[in-house]
Amino acid sequence: MRIALVSEHASPLAVIGGVDAGGQNIHVAALATALGAAGHLVDVYTRRDDPSLPASVPFAPNVTVVPISAGPATAVPKDELLPLMGEFADALAAAWIADRPDVVHGHFWMSGLATLDAAGRVDLALGGHLPVVQTFHALGVVKRRQQGARDTSPAERAFLEPDVARRADAIVATCSDEAFELKAFGVPASRIAVVPCGVDTTLFSPTGPVAPRTDRLRLITVSRLVPRKGVGNAIEALARLVRRGVDAELVVIGGAGDVDHLTAEPEIDRLRRVIADEGLEDRVLLAGGIAHDALPAWYRSADVVVCAPWYEPFGIVPVEAMASGRAVVATRVGGLIDTVVDDGTGVHVPPRDPEALADAVEALLADPERRLRYERAGRRRAATRYTWRRIAADTFRTYERLAASDRANELLAGGG
Repeated sequence: MRIALVSEHASPLAVIGGVDAGGQNIHVAALATALGAAGHLVDVYTRRDDPSLPASVPFAPNVTVVPISAGPATAVPKDELLPLMGEFADALAAAWIADRPDVVHGHFWMSGLATLDAAGRVDLALGGHLPVVQTFHALGVVKRRQQGARDTSPAERAFLEPDVARRADAIVATCSDEAFELKAFGVPASRIAVVPCGVDTTLFSPTGPVAPRTDRLRLITVSRLVPRKGVGNAIEALARLVRRGVDAELVVIGGAGDVDHLTAEPEIDRLRRVIADEGLEDRVLLAGGIAHDALPAWYRSADVVVCAPWYEPFGIVPVEAMASGRAVVATRVGGLIDTVVDDGTGVHVPPRDPEALADAVEALLADPERRLRYERAGRRRAATRYTWRRIAADTFRTYERLAASDRANELLAGGG
């Protein structure tokens, strides 16, 4: 099958850890790679953010990244991209009319907007129907509920995103909580498939190199450095542990570039103030961005991995941690409700509650046997439920169902 993935701001070529580069980049890259490995031809369309990029970039066997010129060929914050989506859709339509794929799959709401626009023009130009699948990765209604006035999404998202949901032929939601929200948009359950994000269980495994560590108990959090990710809450929880006499430290992995370039991160000054206010300068390591293939060694160096977002559409970090054989303390939000099994592979705590976070971490650090049980169960869960081969197969079933439905409709129309 010829598959087009559209990811306007989250390119597989991006450096992970920047303000707008995280789990969606990993998801799109890994899904494309796994679909290509299964024998499908995959083009990933993303907005050109570097003038030096060629017209197409070979990415993996059967996978090509296609940078689309729309607006300036430089980095633009994703919440400022909406005015560029018309130009982006023009380029998609031209590409697909010239060489029509079998199915297109938009990632994020603005990608969906451009994808539906372009696919409609392909239908008019060539006849038939180009099926559109949509994955949101985050829903604006949830973001507004959690962030309020701090939400920087364009105002138009409030009505455009539900429209994308209702017009797409099928939606691949990343967690059951998202499926519930989509039904509130008026999307029939029959058009929603829940397929989580995946993890490379060969790269992320319990065995292999371990990052250097001190003799202290180590907590690790891996996150983009934005307030909603709850890194500040993790630091506050560490302060409570230290005041209780727990000899622990926290490694914060995330940010664009290495530790020497963290000053460019808007959130970093606030986090440094929290660290200073709590007197934790010698116990919190702001490690900066770490290459994705180097992350497993850091996970293995942890006693507990902390994931404390205020909300999270899916959350790749707890799955990577479980695959690496580490117990997780995670907030009870979004996709983390599905991935982390409470008292099975980790512990759930309320969001924005450093006291509850500290309590859960302290109890787990004090109970090595329970920690070991979570670690083994987490690895088994990651290796059976969250491999990219399985995620790609589950996603492809949605593509296949739409293609079969279109073939049936064509036969009926021909027979009429």
